[in-house]
Amino acid sequence: MNHVKPFMHPNPFLALRGRLWQLVLALLIAAFSVLLPKPANAQLKIDITGVGANQIAFSAAPFQGNQGLPEDVQKVIESDLVRSGFFRAINTTSNIELNETTMIDPSAWKSIGVDALIVGSVKKLPDGRLDLRFNLHDTAQQKSLGKFSYVIAPSALRLHAHKIADFVYEKLLGEKGVFSTRLAYVEKSPGRYRLIIADADGANPQVALASKEPIISPAWSPDGTQLAYVSFETRKPVVFVHTLATGRRKALANFKGSNSAPAWSANGQQLAVVLTKDGGSQIFSMSADGSGLNRLTSTAGINTEPAYSHDGRNMYFTSDRGGGPQVYRMGTNGGDATRVTFEGGYNISPRISPDDKTLTYVTRRDGQFKIAVLDLAGGTEMLLTNTGRDESPSFSPNGRYILYATKVGGKGTLAVVSKDGRIKYSLSSSGADIAEPTWGPFLND
Repeated sequence: MNHVKPFMHPNPFLALRGRLWQLVLALLIAAFSVLLPKPANAQLKIDITGVGANQIAFSAAPFQGNQGLPEDVQKVIESDLVRSGFFRAINTTSNIELNETTMIDPSAWKSIGVDALIVGSVKKLPDGRLDLRFNLHDTAQQKSLGKFSYVIAPSALRLHAHKIADFVYEKLLGEKGVFSTRLAYVEKSPGRYRLIIADADGANPQVALASKEPIISPAWSPDGTQLAYVSFETRKPVVFVHTLATGRRKALANFKGSNSAPAWSANGQQLAVVLTKDGGSQIFSMSADGSGLNRLTSTAGINTEPAYSHDGRNMYFTSDRGGGPQVYRMGTNGGDATRVTFEGGYNISPRISPDDKTLTYVTRRDGQFKIAVLDLAGGTEMLLTNTGRDESPSFSPNGRYILYATKVGGKGTLAVVSKDGRIKYSLSSSGADIAEPTWGPFLND
């Protein structure tokens, strides 16, 4: 993976020359197509390599009536919970007929090591929709923690299986699950770039955009309905905002020079972008409709990779104003900036956790690029990865996990690590390189 864009974004068009980073355009003239979302060819494969220190033992029974339907609800739920690192599956129900109305003996399940039991059913209704029901039993407390039903289209079965896993996760761990959220990433193959939207487990990939020119820096709107990104289709980087439901998009920043690194404010009303229209690389803000451009930085060096805090008060960004690239913080209206990172001489790509307490970024140590986290209150840094070619970190919306891009066997892939470094899994494709990941927000019900 190429580590030569402003503070290491993986595109081949930005190179470091002394203290200043130059944008080098090497683009071909080619047709560009904007596609409404359609299925992608390759689904990502999950490989779990680390789990939490303490795990809840659970058993998920096959959902009655699930045979012949497009998704196996029990398998989706089980895969989600195991992947989280906090759950351990016990297969004790494969030959037992259970559903959400079955009377169970909690003490009997507890005696065989099951802490939580998930049961349910799927029934096809006359109008073609599905009646999906489930019940979560806590065997230790000897009670049901929730018994619900959804009436859904068959195409929504996988999404609602993820939602059931989210419910289980939240009831047993006390924080929201992220199984029903989505990822965005860029798939790269010779002469082709595709912006992909997929479930949080890499399943159900959809092509939102296809191009013969690079697509970089996708960023989710806070409501999950839009993506901002940078496209090179017009021979230079331009920031677009893309509405996922319709496929319609708008060139939001198309000024002279480079337009890059879009970032949404927490309320979705503002975007920050990096422009070179006045010389140098400076951070600007604008309204979500592209109006009200306001310059936020004015230094001689490079200022890039903005990220809004979730309380709406601050912006984190990368700058070389002190020599090498480091992470700084300033108010959302600009002004004086405070340096945040001090360990190591190269720290870039900052992203802030949803509670604004933890910063993740890419750091270079001994010639390797790793994902780090910084406790902003205590100043304690932790290195989370050891693969050496890591970039583009992105927090999950519950703040528990960090999605990032890396290289394995010379091939671009995605990986996830918990913010304490214990839980790890990768999302790999058998086809093209994948990079530029970003984790979407919680879905609005």
